[in-house]
Amino acid sequence: MYINKVNILQLCFEKSKDGLLPAIAQDYQSGEVLMLAYINNESWEKTLETGKAHYWSRSRNKLWLKGESSGNVQLIREILVDCDDDTVVLKVEQLGGAACHTGHRSCFFRRVEDGELVVIGIRVFDPETVYGKK
Repeated sequence: MYINKVNILQLCFEKSKDGLLPAIAQDYQSGEVLMLAYINNESWEKTLETGKAHYWSRSRNKLWLKGESSGNVQLIREILVDCDDDTVVLKVEQLGGAACHTGHRSCFFRRVEDGELVVIGIRVFDPETVYGKK
């Protein structure tokens, strides 16, 4: 087995025009894909510093601690970095049971069947109650 230890933990944010790189959140125990979000250098550093998943909100154009509104925080258990240093997999412990703002455990709660989307996930919380909106 070849192991190459890297002393400097830097990602290639400059590869993206907007400085954002994809970050896949995956349940550290089950391997279930919970969500895809984006990180910039600020959110990457904050994630490393706190051990909690931070992302860059493209819609709000600001740093976002996952769970800051819902309480459904993602605790980092392991981080995988791809060979090009421009995508990460965050293996997380999902507190509160739901990663999706729709109230589902995973953002990938629908499956394509015969050309239609079929809901296969169970809603863990009501987004209207948590966020005051759908």
